[in-house]
Amino acid sequence: MGERTIAEDVRDLALLAKEASVALGQTTEQERNGALQAMADALRAHTPEIVAANAEDVAAAREKGTKESLIDRLALDEDRIEAMAAALEDLMALPDPLGRVTMESTLYNGIELQRVSVPLGVVAMVYEARPNVTADAAGICIKSGNAVVLRGGSLAARSNEVVSGVLAEAAAAAGMPKHAVCAITTTDRSATDVLMGLRGIVDVLIPRGGAGLIQHCVECAKVPVIETGTGNCHVYVHESADAAMAHDIVMNAKCRRFGVCNAAESLLVDAAAAPRVLPGLLAALAERGVLVHGDAQALELARAAGVDESLLAEADEDDWATEYLAPEIAVKCVGGPAEAIAHVNRYGTKHSEAIVADPEDAAGARAIEDFLVQVDAAAVYANASTAFTDGGQFGLGAEIGISTQKLHARGPFALEALTSYKYVLRGCGQTRA
Repeated sequence: MGERTIAEDVRDLALLAKEASVALGQTTEQERNGALQAMADALRAHTPEIVAANAEDVAAAREKGTKESLIDRLALDEDRIEAMAAALEDLMALPDPLGRVTMESTLYNGIELQRVSVPLGVVAMVYEARPNVTADAAGICIKSGNAVVLRGGSLAARSNEVVSGVLAEAAAAAGMPKHAVCAITTTDRSATDVLMGLRGIVDVLIPRGGAGLIQHCVECAKVPVIETGTGNCHVYVHESADAAMAHDIVMNAKCRRFGVCNAAESLLVDAAAAPRVLPGLLAALAERGVLVHGDAQALELARAAGVDESLLAEADEDDWATEYLAPEIAVKCVGGPAEAIAHVNRYGTKHSEAIVADPEDAAGARAIEDFLVQVDAAAVYANASTAFTDGGQFGLGAEIGISTQKLHARGPFALEALTSYKYVLRGCGQTRA
């Protein structure tokens, strides 16, 4: 026999996951929670091994000239591994998503009907540069009774291989089916396309990464896709806004972490408020090394505030639509709420959008309500940072992604979004005429 192909290897691995999913869906909450604890303990026990593998990935990424904002996503240390373990333990405290009766009735013919939550089956997770996603995805799938096939990016190949191996071994040792957690470790990109084509084996594909990866999956997959979106998120500062509040929210939304999808990439400010709000804010962004792609008014105010020319650039059409994932931001002065809302709906990616306005001011209150109702996004905020769009922050536990689509799941999605339901009917001999 000749050498096995990548297509054969991926298909066989997915078939093993399919077989495991049947048994996994029959496990009890106690058994699955026990596996999560074992997985968390294993991460802690193997921390030195994981850190060493990750250091190799980080070094290789820097040699390739990878942006530091993406290096931040890639890097693991003891604290981040402890956070990964703690997230698995947090899942244990959440209610069991399986076996929930979400509807029940007795039909006209005496048949008793229930709608009961069940696992999806086999979840394929395709993601880039974030080895913590390996643990989050594996844990969420175990808790929700789904087998998972993990396909991490080449940038984190060493980290993902070690982390997935540790988790799979721990889950199996704790009584889960052997292939409940599987990982594709080859760096050959064709493996992703094979995985996306396994209709009838893979029940759902979840891509998590840059716009290119997500678009490729949406366009090429033959299996159902839950699209996790890119984050061209906006903060809009209304004329009524308190300047200090606007400053704090924008700085947090932009600078807390540059390389995350809930970071603000665009700042809209009412032209009437710009002289009051922008000088100090743009100077503070410059102190953090943030490059401002601004319109004429924003650049004029930045120069007047002493911002160095090296941190200023004239914004063009592309900037309004760009997810920088870097210390860069697009800044535009607008004529009021209607223009701001239209801009967000045109250029945003339906992820997270925020308005800063005074709810005690009549015009500010109207602007808030218009923004919250009219902006089309998974999460809309009034007077708070977009950085809160996160499963843990929403009380959902570890998330598997932020969905920007409208079918099945939207926003941070975790356990409940990884279930479907079936109708269970109990009769006593009824037949239909």
